[in-house]
Amino acid sequence: MSYKTIDGLMRHLRDNGISISGSVQKRQLRNTGYFHGYKGYRFFGTSSNRLPFTSYDEVYATIQYDSKLKSLMYGRMMFIETAVKNIALESILQYTRSENIQDMYDKAVSSYKNCPSTFTSEQRKKSQQHKLNLEGTIQSSLTRAYKAENPKITHFYNNVGYSGVPLWSLFEILTLGDFGFLLSCLTFDVRYDISRRLGLNLSADTNCQLVYKYIYTLKDLRNAIAHNSVVFDTRFRNIDPTRSMKRCLEQEIGLPYVNFKSIGDYIILMCYYMKLLGSTKTEIKAFIREFEKITDEYRNSVDPSVARIVIRADLSTRMATLKNYI
Repeated sequence: MSYKTIDGLMRHLRDNGISISGSVQKRQLRNTGYFHGYKGYRFFGTSSNRLPFTSYDEVYATIQYDSKLKSLMYGRMMFIETAVKNIALESILQYTRSENIQDMYDKAVSSYKNCPSTFTSEQRKKSQQHKLNLEGTIQSSLTRAYKAENPKITHFYNNVGYSGVPLWSLFEILTLGDFGFLLSCLTFDVRYDISRRLGLNLSADTNCQLVYKYIYTLKDLRNAIAHNSVVFDTRFRNIDPTRSMKRCLEQEIGLPYVNFKSIGDYIILMCYYMKLLGSTKTEIKAFIREFEKITDEYRNSVDPSVARIVIRADLSTRMATLKNYI
């Protein structure tokens, strides 16, 4: 199979209606890659929804916009992950009066014997299966961490004075996805307590599922950022928001709708969490303004036909509503 040189790829792009020439654009193409760059960013959402690029400048501007979004969100995402983990940990520790992982399984995790009395036999079996799955997930996390010689875990296993890894150390190594699964396995009482500590809108969440549903939503974005995947068109989105997930943000912030089909909705969710977690109005509004700034810069760097696809028409209105809520 033949391959194309950088010059060959530039000719190929020109043959496909994308103007590209000169040493600067040649270097940009080499640095961003034809497959990661052009082929990864030439569509919005799905490969069938091609962006009407006519110049490589527009392609490169889209790649830069995506990169700036990831840089903007990364630090805030780490803050949210750490804070929510610590709040959940505090709740579980106080509920079980123990830092022993087994005590969490026995007292705070829903199982056949401690699920609601209204549960059917099948629902009880499902709870028990989730508990067993959780135990397997946590054991795998500990095994990986020990094999990787993570000192947060080896410190306990390689010390004859300790009998096991404490719960707070486990939380340090859990991925955001595994953390979300743990939250989903907790009893209603514990989920309710965590939701209350966070300040989630419980009137929109009678089953206390938001505490893990939103974590799953943020997990998709966090992983896309961490692995340098495309984020500007939310193609990383793996779950459809439930009615409660939409209603909570609509009621709290005053939005007419929420669907997580644009990156703006993820900015909204992050700001909601930042406010719940005590970030200052100044910090949150600076985050929103920076998002608006890099989005406006992008809008001005591409043809209006491209901007209309990438940037939601009501974005400015939604951001104004968000700032009023903050």
